[in-house]
Amino acid sequence: MSNSDPAPLTASFADHVAEIQASPGWVRPSAYGLGLATYAPGGDKVLDTYYATVNLDENLGVAALLADVTGASVATGTRRLTAAHLDEAIRWLADVVADGAVHRNADALIALRASLDAPQSPTGSVRAPVVTFINSLEEPPVDTHDVYLRLHLLSHRKVPPHGLNLDGQFGLLNNVVWTNLGPVDPDGFEVVRTRLRSHGTPVQVTGVDKFPRMTDYVIPSGVRVAHADRVRLGAHLAEGTTVMHEGFVNFNAGTLGSAMVEGRISAGVVIGDHTDLGGGASIMGTLSGGGKEVISIGDGSLIGANAGVGISLGDGCTVEAGLYVTAGTIVTLPDGSTTKARELSGRDGLLFRRNSRSGAVEVLSASVDWGGLNAELHAND
Repeated sequence: MSNSDPAPLTASFADHVAEIQASPGWVRPSAYGLGLATYAPGGDKVLDTYYATVNLDENLGVAALLADVTGASVATGTRRLTAAHLDEAIRWLADVVADGAVHRNADALIALRASLDAPQSPTGSVRAPVVTFINSLEEPPVDTHDVYLRLHLLSHRKVPPHGLNLDGQFGLLNNVVWTNLGPVDPDGFEVVRTRLRSHGTPVQVTGVDKFPRMTDYVIPSGVRVAHADRVRLGAHLAEGTTVMHEGFVNFNAGTLGSAMVEGRISAGVVIGDHTDLGGGASIMGTLSGGGKEVISIGDGSLIGANAGVGISLGDGCTVEAGLYVTAGTIVTLPDGSTTKARELSGRDGLLFRRNSRSGAVEVLSASVDWGGLNAELHAND
């Protein structure tokens, strides 16, 4: 989903941008986003930030304008946008948008300006428009807004899993009650629920967690998600991916091509094109015992139902149904010798199976073609 502004800048706007970018305080951001943040009552505790646009090394003229109107001296950080900020930015962009083309950032500014006149949430949560700048994606996030922008970048497929730094994210995210009326602070939630119910407004709680559902913020093109609760914001779903009802995809993880996900893709895990993760299958992630090692599954591989892996697999690999291969699993090689599965991590064309007589885990050449994905099933137009 590109947020590019395709039309050339008007001369006046171009000159203004050039002047800003030539000033000593200008720092070119790697990424920035325009969004609507939700705060707990009082306006300090950030519950979430929805970014209407996310920009990665693009639309830097608008970035310079926003830095200028908010008085920003450096790029990294988040600024609340007031009516005055938004009005000035919209005025500068008036000539640019006059061509009638789609200008995502300009459209977002207009929508955010309108949000200032909208009623606040009945839950008591406070909404406010913001702009967030990230100077370098290699540096760790600095605040809650920053984390949300990085999660949006992943789910918008602007950045692949492990393409940015998320160190310290859990300490920056707040636990939130996710409801049909928006995010609510857990502190005092029962008071909010009672007040709303007494006015005939029941509240549906979909979860209590630090991460929201991806589909409440981003819907990537060309994917199917059968059960929205099972895909977290920050998941990266490539075109052609299908996530069935029992599939699960965590943040900073996902697919790199058409894939069938009927099992669990844990945090940090990536699976390749035309790979099938069977029902009930699981891949050990960086938060479930894998440490910092990135577990990946190559192209054209199959992990059978209720199977799992704690090592990486290359292209064209198969793990038989019900077999879980961890790094320390002793496997028997075709020549009769044994080794730990970690020694085979990342290799192509392997078939892992359990000998039904001896119970030993064997590894063979995956010479039998399992058939691959159904092309019609994964044409998610």
